[in-house]
Amino acid sequence: MRNIKLIIEYDGSGFNGWQAQVQGKRLRTIQEEIEKAGKRLFGKNISLTGSSRTDAGVHAKAHVANFRIISNLPLNNIINGLNSFLPWSISIISAEDVELKFHSRKDSKWKIYKYTILSRRVRSPLFSKYAAFVPYDLDIAAMKKASKYLIGRKDFKSFQTADKQKRVSIRTVKKIQIISNLPIIDIYIQADGFLYNMARNIVGTLIEVGRGRFKPEQVREILAKRHRSSAGQTAPAKGLCLERVFY
Repeated sequence: MRNIKLIIEYDGSGFNGWQAQVQGKRLRTIQEEIEKAGKRLFGKNISLTGSSRTDAGVHAKAHVANFRIISNLPLNNIINGLNSFLPWSISIISAEDVELKFHSRKDSKWKIYKYTILSRRVRSPLFSKYAAFVPYDLDIAAMKKASKYLIGRKDFKSFQTADKQKRVSIRTVKKIQIISNLPIIDIYIQADGFLYNMARNIVGTLIEVGRGRFKPEQVREILAKRHRSSAGQTAPAKGLCLERVFY
């Protein structure tokens, strides 16, 4: 038995997120596409475990997943074989044999998401699938000041969209970096885990700060209220990309 760890890059446009759907729903997901490719390659079903359950429309530069298989196929053949059966919007970047106990989600220590904003007066066809269009001037200094209130181990209930499962809403945000190269603004968020829509809700709130609708200090109050309605709107999925997973 082997445990294969994959690094996956994908354009999430047109997919209903990472996680495979229940039977009866004909919605394309990244997990299902790779599992179908695995069945064609190995001649049997594989069960893929992903490091994150990205939402519909979210992209990934380095999504980590693993699966167990009895096979002598060399790693290069696994990479090339899977890619030959996958759509062009999904690519297996690397594959390696890891210990059988390795679990891509449970063993992860930190994750970094990047959110891209196009801040200018007119839209861009080139960025339409990969950035949120914000046709307003944003106060970057205010956004950076507001982000500091989110650093540390805190209760992020106000930044959690209603979920089907009850989850502990305490997470540790290690770093938030805002890089402005106008008209592009990139926001990097590193945390030990993310609640449902947490990254997009943080970005949506920071945009509100940048527009002057919230003062930076209000982020502290938003955290204390522990209610989703107190924070900003959920930023569009297309601007979000899973950049890296640390183990």
